[in-house]
Amino acid sequence: MPHPRMSGEEITRRGKELYRNSIRRQVETPNNIGKVISINIKTGEYEIGKDLLITSRRLQAKQSDAAIWTERIGFNAVYAVGGTLIRTV
Repeated sequence: MPHPRMSGEEITRRGKELYRNSIRRQVETPNNIGKVISINIKTGEYEIGKDLLITSRRLQAKQSDAAIWTERIGFNAVYAVGGTLIRTV
């Protein structure tokens, strides 16, 4: 469901920027590679887990109108449809 005050492009831009600039160094550990991270792009708060829905719901339980960006730690996409995930370095 789209966020009422932000476009998908804005959520994507902010989410990638937050992850790249302040979160990645903390979470890209051997134990987390392949897990999903959901980030509240307004607060910078995040949840890590194996399931996208669970991590997103945890954040929305804390702030119902949260704008959430999700990605798979260490990979170029959350899911691969008809292809493969590519490991990022």
